[in-house]
Amino acid sequence: MPSPTPYDALLLVSFGGPEQPEDVVPFLRNVTAGKNIPDARLEEVGEHYYSFGGRSPINDQNRALVDALRADLAADGVDVPVYWGNRNWDPYLADALAQMRDDGVQRAAALVTSAYSSYSGCRQYRENLAAAVAEVPGAPRIDKLRHYFNHPGFVEPMVDATLSALAELPEEARRGGHLAFVTHSIPVSMDDSSGPEGGAYTGQHREVMEAVVARVRQETGHRYPAELVFCSRSGPPHVPWLEPDVNDHLRDLHGRGVPGAVVVPIGFVSDHMEVIYDLDTEAAATAAEIGLPLARAATAGVDPRFVAMVRDLLLERAAVEQEEPVERAVVSGAPSWDLCPVGCCPNPRGERPALCGQG
Repeated sequence: MPSPTPYDALLLVSFGGPEQPEDVVPFLRNVTAGKNIPDARLEEVGEHYYSFGGRSPINDQNRALVDALRADLAADGVDVPVYWGNRNWDPYLADALAQMRDDGVQRAAALVTSAYSSYSGCRQYRENLAAAVAEVPGAPRIDKLRHYFNHPGFVEPMVDATLSALAELPEEARRGGHLAFVTHSIPVSMDDSSGPEGGAYTGQHREVMEAVVARVRQETGHRYPAELVFCSRSGPPHVPWLEPDVNDHLRDLHGRGVPGAVVVPIGFVSDHMEVIYDLDTEAAATAAEIGLPLARAATAGVDPRFVAMVRDLLLERAAVEQEEPVERAVVSGAPSWDLCPVGCCPNPRGERPALCGQG
């Protein structure tokens, strides 16, 4: 049986979110730390959360994922405890590391709930891990598991979810429908510097999009037109961000006479606020306003294949550390790196210490 050695724990690393209305502004202060954004503006931004009772779904989703991971590891005989820490809200990373230290954990593998390369999706988490380790004397060593955007455990649930969403479209709209693959917009400059050579953020998303489209074609006998689109743009209007926005894209599809659309949230591993607000609320309202039939594909969430993927990545990295031969599962392209290359996804505001890299 594959061994998790040298790892004696698994750490789930996520973004975090408010759990009650009074958490919203303090949470947003954490998210925007160093940007000097006044509380009045944060209150405006927080309306997305207030419209859902002041509670983000992300922490509950992470609790469900932790439970599923523990059950999966136990069922497969992999005896490692699972911990969970957030960047921006309780349970914070430093608290998780302190608990791990007190429990005797020496070295842990970390899975980040962001599948792609970018500063905000990778290096910023690595910086947060470095800051948390510096804050906790005796903290365990942390190794980040590789990007999993092209792992079958992530892609296959998205294929099935896309097929299910297509089936929800009215029959007369289904064959001529379009697929809109949605992810979080980031500044164009951040995409340009993502990965070791630039452009990794959009490149990785397009790789997943093409893999899903190809599999859907195999299942349906039809190649659905598809485009990568974006949501949740923020920041000053003069700073270019990735486009098109999903709402603009839906209006464009309608203007071209497209009879229906499926939005596929490939940028998210579960139903984050960006999914339930930007897609299920805003994009759905746009589609209703213009009369465009719309269905939304599910995220991976706690799909057993996604949960098993985490175990696979843990045992894969353990084999690498044991200097044993290992097969890395991918549906297309090449598997991502274990250690982020030097200069990969740089901090746009200046260099900060980061873990899990080559330097």
